[in-house]
Amino acid sequence: MKKVLILGAGTAGTIMANRLLRKLDKKDWTITVVDQHPKHYYQPGFLFIPFEMYTEEDVTRNKTDFLPKNVEYIQEIIEIIEPEKNRVKLQNGKSIEYHILIIATGTNIVPGEVDGLLNSSWGENAFDFYTVEGSVALAKRLKGWKGGKLVVHIAEMPIKCPVAPLEFTFLADWYFSKKGIRDDVEIKYVTPLSGAFTKPRASGVLSHLLENKNVNLVPDFNIMHVDGSAKKLVSFDEKEVDYDILVSIPTNMGDSVIERSGMGDELNYIPTHKHTLQSKAHENIFVLGDATDLPSSKAGSVAHFEAEILTENILHFIRNKPLKEDFDGHANCFIESGFGKGFLIDFNYDVEPVEGKFPLPIIGPMALLKESRMNHFGKLAFKWIYWNVLLRGWPIPMITAQMTKLGKKL
Repeated sequence: MKKVLILGAGTAGTIMANRLLRKLDKKDWTITVVDQHPKHYYQPGFLFIPFEMYTEEDVTRNKTDFLPKNVEYIQEIIEIIEPEKNRVKLQNGKSIEYHILIIATGTNIVPGEVDGLLNSSWGENAFDFYTVEGSVALAKRLKGWKGGKLVVHIAEMPIKCPVAPLEFTFLADWYFSKKGIRDDVEIKYVTPLSGAFTKPRASGVLSHLLENKNVNLVPDFNIMHVDGSAKKLVSFDEKEVDYDILVSIPTNMGDSVIERSGMGDELNYIPTHKHTLQSKAHENIFVLGDATDLPSSKAGSVAHFEAEILTENILHFIRNKPLKEDFDGHANCFIESGFGKGFLIDFNYDVEPVEGKFPLPIIGPMALLKESRMNHFGKLAFKWIYWNVLLRGWPIPMITAQMTKLGKKL
């Protein structure tokens, strides 16, 4: 029997396990999944916890609930990948040999990469919302807060879900308005980018929305250190931003096993062919989700689209056929904008977010790059889709892995 080994049982790894089990010949192939954490989190839901919309229980399930019974699951820390030996060593001393390796080890925030951040009353006046622990702690801090200076700060790019910091800012404006203290809260959005977002047209729309919500955008801010005692951010060109509560999006990095294995770049992301999802260094290794170095968004929708294409490429690899260069960087995501409204953007490597209709080109019913209540409901509905459709590796009706230009005002 030959083995497909999947490292990581998050969004990308779970989708691949489900899809491959339906496609591979069970007489010839087995699938093993390794992950060190027992819990699966609906990470887009972390955004809502600080604003009392979700609880930790709303976003938490067991990983084994979403893996097929015919897939072997090993809960253990991965010590090192040895690609030259087609072998992975686990921390418990055991080794697993493979014929095909799929790396879906994700990305994590690394607050220690930002000088002074962990010494800045981390968990008291400085928080993240990219972990469930950070979101829960932030919820407790905001609940009784009477006002002051709230700073949302991105340390550097790339980050997981690049629209999430904007969503947090928009929801903060709504949350404090609902509590009747918005006039007592000064909100600043501090970013190393020159605008609110990575894509120019969307950045213009979202920057204007920040302005309308009386949020002060501080662009081109390259963090040097956080001065926790003085409660301020200091940039390399000596700009300073004061805060009472800091909501930090620290440096994001790939899993430390990638560094131990010598397979990644300086941020532990694996060099990956941008259209086939094959490792650039090893032909029987494939990478998807947040573990890649691709110039696409690190988001669940991207992992879903990648998995559809990667499944076919693994079948091609097994049959000694040329790989299809079909992944186009497709991403789509809802942007919660507060007050029961939201945006939706759809883009890829070559086409930035533009206005239009989605998923059907004329009737929508969702509008692209425009604020609407329908987009807000779509954002809320996605949680059910995530647990019941996306993780199972089922196709989402009318939404294709490759981005369509139909319905877009290009």
